[in-house]
Amino acid sequence: MDFYFKTLSISYKNTPLDIRERVALNEAQCAGLLQKLREVTGLQEAMILSTCNRTEVYYSSAEDLSYTIIQLLSIERGHVHNYDLFQYFDVINDNRKAVRHLFRVALGLESQVVGDLQIINQVKRAYQMSADADFAGPVLHRLLHSVFYTNKRVVQETPFRDGAASVSYATADLIRDLTQNLINPSVLILGLGEIGADVVRNVHELGFKNVFIANRTREKAEELARECSFQTVSLEEYKRYIDHCDVIVSSIGGEHLKIREAHIKSLDIPGYKHFIDLAVPRSIENAIENIPGVSLYNIDNIQAKTSEALHRRMEAMDLVQKIIDESIDEFMQWTKEMGVSPTINKFKNALEEIRKEELARYLNKLEPREAQLVEEVTRNILQKIVKLPAMHLKAACRRDDAENLIGMLNELFDLERQPVLKQKKGK
Repeated sequence: MDFYFKTLSISYKNTPLDIRERVALNEAQCAGLLQKLREVTGLQEAMILSTCNRTEVYYSSAEDLSYTIIQLLSIERGHVHNYDLFQYFDVINDNRKAVRHLFRVALGLESQVVGDLQIINQVKRAYQMSADADFAGPVLHRLLHSVFYTNKRVVQETPFRDGAASVSYATADLIRDLTQNLINPSVLILGLGEIGADVVRNVHELGFKNVFIANRTREKAEELARECSFQTVSLEEYKRYIDHCDVIVSSIGGEHLKIREAHIKSLDIPGYKHFIDLAVPRSIENAIENIPGVSLYNIDNIQAKTSEALHRRMEAMDLVQKIIDESIDEFMQWTKEMGVSPTINKFKNALEEIRKEELARYLNKLEPREAQLVEEVTRNILQKIVKLPAMHLKAACRRDDAENLIGMLNELFDLERQPVLKQKKGK
């Protein structure tokens, strides 16, 4: 099996947000693009990863299909003019570099926040979509399982995934810690700027259901609420929701909104009420933390937590890359061994023909029980004969010296006339 693996990528690193928005794909659009790739290009294996920071297509093909893929992506998104998009895409046609890129993306080394905790789950969903569409063959199955195993090693063997390294995720992580003993805790999120919107998506990822969101632009709140199955509230009535929510997060600057001590003092707080102020200038009066049952966290508390986590991650980068390199070496070795599989299959077929021809001459002279025994013995002999050349071929692959052995087997057993049995897809 010849191995070809390519990547087409557009990301925050070299592309402005307005362009990334034009190529970002939701789940239905990813499924639509996969179908178009199958119909137009004849690809057998492909995976599409689309997040707020990147849109990427991974595929197996001897041919560079990047221009066609961008055209199909543009059609899926409804763009008539797509020629200006090509300049923003990175095209990676080298097998090892494309594989390395996927590992680095999946493990968070290419994320805006190094070590991003969400990206591995986004990759898993992208892979599952390809598998469900029968668009993941031997290469993608093996490669993605290698990625997931490598991620497990990184989690177990390094501090790379310890702690939350972005303000929004650290905030969501704090909300989870503060409410871990509550059944269906309620959360009010005020303000949907970049950080506020990310907090909303992160609490959604963490499984929170009873979440209310408010924003000065109501349309943005309604759009995000639909995305995450949350509820919107009017910013004018936020005080009423403060009364019954367990956690209140504000990222609206203090010149536009102020949560004051007097209001919180007037509340009947039977347990605990937690406030997280992400705004600059601050939108929650410091004095409320003196009220019994009330806790207050500000942006400095959150950033101190993220800085510590990010420092640990950066220190672990070399170790993570070493683990990735080991996994890539193992995967690339597997692709080499897969390259000799057709020769091994042809060799086995040639011996099987000889075995059957010889058995046919004598089986009619044997009793059924004798025939069954001869069948079993000769099959076992064939397996043992095939095993040694197969081991030698795989060892030669590791030395990059398999061509001579393949040539000898082809010449000795006339393997060119043998059909190659189609391998079954498997994970």
